[in-house]
Amino acid sequence: MTELMSADLIVPAGRATTKDEAIREAGALLVQSGAVAPHYVDAMLEREQTVSTYMGSFLAIPHGTDQAKGEITRSAICLIRYEHEIDWGGGPVRVVVGIAGVGDEHLSLLSRIALVFTDADRVARVLAATTREALTQILAEVEPA
Repeated sequence: MTELMSADLIVPAGRATTKDEAIREAGALLVQSGAVAPHYVDAMLEREQTVSTYMGSFLAIPHGTDQAKGEITRSAICLIRYEHEIDWGGGPVRVVVGIAGVGDEHLSLLSRIALVFTDADRVARVLAATTREALTQILAEVEPA
């Protein structure tokens, strides 16, 4: 799709069952891709303690604190879909989008994700998607704002 969200950063069947596990799973993908240093994952967990990244429509968008910007090597976004809901401090989450952003490079893709999750039909399709290709196709249908 783009270099910010390569195929290996899209996981149609996440394994986490808790919010912290889901943040760690997203963070691990960002680390494995070379986008962030391992400490960035700690900063993602730290941010969640002060401000929830739950967005509604079964979506959470965890990202590191401002102080962790130095841990980012390059911008990247990962998407993990879960078969079962994860309690995100009172809100049900089935899709986690982890973000590491340098400057404004990631905003266009983030805008596309936001547009997907404001359309109930597309949300239902994302929740039903079981392959990387299906998830990629749904995101590709939406033009960034």
